[in-house]
Amino acid sequence: MRITRSVVVLDAANLAEVSSFWARLLGGTVEADDDWHTVSSEQGPRIAVQLAPEHVPPEWPDGLPQQVHLDLYVDDPDAAHDEAVAAGARVLQTADTSTEQGFQVYADPAGHPFCLCWARGS
Repeated sequence: MRITRSVVVLDAANLAEVSSFWARLLGGTVEADDDWHTVSSEQGPRIAVQLAPEHVPPEWPDGLPQQVHLDLYVDDPDAAHDEAVAAGARVLQTADTSTEQGFQVYADPAGHPFCLCWARGS
């Protein structure tokens, strides 16, 4: 599978606060949607913040619930799915891979979530 881009995604109840923090720290700008903010710099997308209204800050080192996951952008979501499952990934949520953009959610063998994402034409 060819991964074209990866983005670390943070969960947060206050998207503006968290994305503004990371934009300032990384010297970037924020592209804001209702439930998703992307922080980009000259190198492209650097980090994303996903709305999680019930987010509770973790207590070091045993924080629950999920705090961070990876988004891996791929050219061919069907082939990437096959490779991920063959490598040991467990499917958590599927989507229609014929759409222009989307994502499917998986877990690695230890249960860490990640998404295989696609955005055709971008």
